[in-house]
Amino acid sequence: MAPTDNPFRHLTNLADSRLGAKAVFTTDDWFGPGERLLEPHDPVFYPGRFDERGQWMDGWETRRRRTSGNDYAIIRLGYPGTLAGIDIDTSHFTGNYPPAASIEACYCLNGDPDDSTIWVSLLHSVDITADSHHFLPVADKGLYSHVRLNIYPDGGVARLRVYGMPTCDWQTLRESSERIDLFALRYGGRAITCNDEHYGSIKNLNLPGRGLNMGDGWETRRRREPGNDWALLALGHAGVVKSVEVDTAHFKGNYPDACSIQAAYVRGGTESSLVTQSMFWGELLPKQRLRADQNHCFEDEVREIGPITHIRLNIIPDGGISRLRIFGHVEQ
Repeated sequence: MAPTDNPFRHLTNLADSRLGAKAVFTTDDWFGPGERLLEPHDPVFYPGRFDERGQWMDGWETRRRRTSGNDYAIIRLGYPGTLAGIDIDTSHFTGNYPPAASIEACYCLNGDPDDSTIWVSLLHSVDITADSHHFLPVADKGLYSHVRLNIYPDGGVARLRVYGMPTCDWQTLRESSERIDLFALRYGGRAITCNDEHYGSIKNLNLPGRGLNMGDGWETRRRREPGNDWALLALGHAGVVKSVEVDTAHFKGNYPDACSIQAAYVRGGTESSLVTQSMFWGELLPKQRLRADQNHCFEDEVREIGPITHIRLNIIPDGGISRLRIFGHVEQ
């Protein structure tokens, strides 16, 4: 889970292995493979846990360099997109972190970079410290499919998170009669805020595929007061909703008794003001009973309220939901 002081926490981490991100090349991974940079969970440390190459570290770690130059890792993003910020996380790397790092990026229409690829500098070399998050803004607004993490000269990085927005050919989707999941990550759908996520993050709600386990969803604490829990979510593009899927996969003794969805076409205000605005949004999906460990499909129950950009998912009174799909057509 992203730290609360992460300035990019409301954006999508395009370097998430769950989205298909992959480490396609590393100069060296003697102590830890590049794939660990992309793990979605927070880094962990096990004192005294050794393998045949030394202390096991939850991250990418190269051997001690004895020649000139520097190490680097090339990451294929889960979705090509525009980038807003980077987190170079050295959690648990205390005597083996790199003193400096930089980030480059490229766009490859097909395949991965090769010797002819032109790289663009996104972040010039910056100082890196031990056991820390390094939140670094990206000013370049280009479209990129890969990033290259350079470390100087060697060492270990626990996680690399590349925050941005996936790109999408909206014109083609407007011209298509096919329904799409307007809340899907691949189309730029994102979670904004909620009243509680004690056991699971709202950012899990629009991950690809069904939930892997009970921890791979949004779950609130047990409510001990009147009312209900809620989450505010943004669609990737304004659209007309035709059907909704609410999946309680793996939630058996802790699924919500019911849910409802409010929605609106938001034309102004700030994200913080959406909490107040959402109290008055129209009803897209009236209150529906939910069952344990099941994908619920609602179509006839969805009301025609015109194009919308945001939804408020209400769970009554509390509990856990694995995935939410909002199917419809892109606004013409």
